[in-house]
Amino acid sequence: MSNRYAVILAAGQGTRMKSKLYKVLHPVCGKPMVQHVVDQVSSLGFEDKVAIVGFGAEVVQQQLGNDVSYVVQEEQLGTGHAVMQAASILEGKEGTTVVLCGDTPLLTAETIDHLLTCHDKEKAKATILTAHAEDPTGYGRVIRNKDGLVERIVEHKDATEDERSVKEINTGTYCFDNAALFEALKKVGNDNVQGEYYLPDVIEILQKSGETISAYQTPSFNETLGVNDRVALAEAETIMKRRINEHWMRQGVTIVDPNNTYISTESSIGQDTILYPGTVIQGATVIGENCTIGPNSELKDSTIGNDTTIRQSVVHDSEVGNNVAIGPFAHIRPDSTISDDVRIGNFVEIKKAVMGPGSKASHLSYIGDAEVGKDVNFSCGAVTVNYDGKNKFKTVIEDGAFIGCNANLIAPVTVGKGALVAAGSTITDDVPGEALSIARARQMNKPDYLKKQ
Repeated sequence: MSNRYAVILAAGQGTRMKSKLYKVLHPVCGKPMVQHVVDQVSSLGFEDKVAIVGFGAEVVQQQLGNDVSYVVQEEQLGTGHAVMQAASILEGKEGTTVVLCGDTPLLTAETIDHLLTCHDKEKAKATILTAHAEDPTGYGRVIRNKDGLVERIVEHKDATEDERSVKEINTGTYCFDNAALFEALKKVGNDNVQGEYYLPDVIEILQKSGETISAYQTPSFNETLGVNDRVALAEAETIMKRRINEHWMRQGVTIVDPNNTYISTESSIGQDTILYPGTVIQGATVIGENCTIGPNSELKDSTIGNDTTIRQSVVHDSEVGNNVAIGPFAHIRPDSTISDDVRIGNFVEIKKAVMGPGSKASHLSYIGDAEVGKDVNFSCGAVTVNYDGKNKFKTVIEDGAFIGCNANLIAPVTVGKGALVAAGSTITDDVPGEALSIARARQMNKPDYLKKQ
C-alpha cells in the first residue's frame, strides 16, 4: 500500500501483567500479541512498519524479525513521546500513518482498512478509531459536531455529566497525515501530572489549526480490547478462540465443543473434519478432509492427510498421510513421516522415523531413527534401540518384515524384506530377506532350586 506507514507501540513493560515475559509477547491463541498486530498490518501491504520498543527490545526483535524496522524508546515518557521516536524513519515522508498499540491482538486488517478509507474520504489530517461501549467508564469520550466530525476527545475524569453519557470511546488507534503528525508532535508538551507526552494532544493541536479530524467507529468493541493484565489476556484468548472456531465451522468443520477446542491462526482444516473436545491445534498445522481429531489430541506444525483419525494422541512437526489411524495414547515426535494406511496404536512412540504404507505398530512400541518399509508389522513391545549413550544410529526394516513381541533391534541394523524376527529376540546383526531370526538365551530350568535355599 503505497505511502502508507504503521507505527506499532510496543515499548511498555506491562507491570500489571506481573511477569518476566515482556507484555506484548504474551500469547493469544499461541501467537504473541504484537505478532497478531504486525500480521494484520502486513496483510495490507504497508510501505514501512516501525515498532517502538523499549524494555525487552531484543526479544521483540527476535520475534518479529526483519519485516519491521525498530526504534528504541529509552525512557517511557508517554505515547506521544513513543511516536516521536519514529521520526528518524518517517519524518518528512508524504502519506498516511496508522498508530497502533502492540497489546491489541484482536484488531483486524479489515478494521484498519476501513479506518484508512474513512480517513481518505473525509480528507482528514487525523482519524480516530472509536467504538461503542455499553459501559464507557474510564474511557476517553469522542465528542462529534453536527457534521459528524470530531470536535474533541474528553477524558472520563474531565468530562461533564452530558459528556459522560456519550458511549463512543477513543480506542487509542489513530490514522494521521504523516507530515502533519510529526509537525504537531513537536508542539506536544508534558505539562501534566505524569510529566508525559500524550499522543491524543496531537488531535487538539491539529484541530486548533483548523484541520479536519474524523472518526471511524468499528462495529466490534471486542476488537479494540487492550491487554494490560492476565484477566484481559484471558478475555482476549476467549474472543480470539471463538473467532477462529466460528470461521472453521462456517467452512464445513464440525467442532463438537467450541469452548474446549483450541486452534491457532495459522492452521488450516478441511471440510467434514470433526474436532472433539480437548483438541489443541498449534502452529502451521494443515489437516485434510474427513478427519477425526480428538478427543484430547495435540497437533503442532504438522500435516495430516484425508480420512485420518487421531485419538488422545500427540503429533509434532511431522507428516501424516491419508487413512491413517493414530492412538489412543500415541506420540508422534518431530521429523516423522507416517505414510498412507498406517496404524499406530496405544502407547506407541515414533521419533524421526518413516513408516511405510500399510505398516502397523499396534501397541507398546518405540520406533526411533528408523526407516520402515511398507506392510511391516511391529508386535507388542518391539523397540528400535537407536542410542548407545553417545550416538544415535539408524534401523532399516524392509517391506513385509514381521517384528515379534518384545524384540530389540540394536541399531545400526537392517531387517531384510519379508524377514521374521522371533519374539523375545535381541538382534545385533543384519537379518537377510525371507529369513527367520531368533536371538534368545537358551532356557535353563533347575529343579527344586528354591527348596535348597
